[in-house]
Amino acid sequence: MLESIEIYLGLGSNEGDREQLMAEAIELLSVALGAPLRISSLVETEPWGFSSSNKFLNMVAVFATTLSPEELLKVTESVERRLGRLTKSTVTTGYMDRSMDIDILFYGDRIISTPHLVIPHPRLHERLFVLQPLADIAPFFVHPQLGKNVSQLLCELKDVVE
Repeated sequence: MLESIEIYLGLGSNEGDREQLMAEAIELLSVALGAPLRISSLVETEPWGFSSSNKFLNMVAVFATTLSPEELLKVTESVERRLGRLTKSTVTTGYMDRSMDIDILFYGDRIISTPHLVIPHPRLHERLFVLQPLADIAPFFVHPQLGKNVSQLLCELKDVVE
């Protein structure tokens, strides 16, 4: 039997009925992964990395899965597409408005680096919109590369931002 691993997913939406899209994303992810173990509250934030008049709703959800990281990526991309996401942004196109964005933040305490997937998410410690909801449900989870827990990372980022 395969070992179940806790995974942390960051969800964001700034187009359409954001609350409804977030609920649908959790529902679709639950079909593939089972019921979430924990879900943060919603956080409304300004866009990060680009300009838009549309604010984001963000949240973090924790699931347990036996899927490989690559299989999990396929699930998250499928959910994004079902909820209207046309394409992932790239270095050449930059960030843009989107109906749904799902990032794999952590896959247990594993460190993964392939051409298509980097876990932990490489910029999560720079993003209040990830750290705030993550601290809501996993304040003592330790980032496997940085060696600091989520609360510490959030405090450090707030010190830089303020």
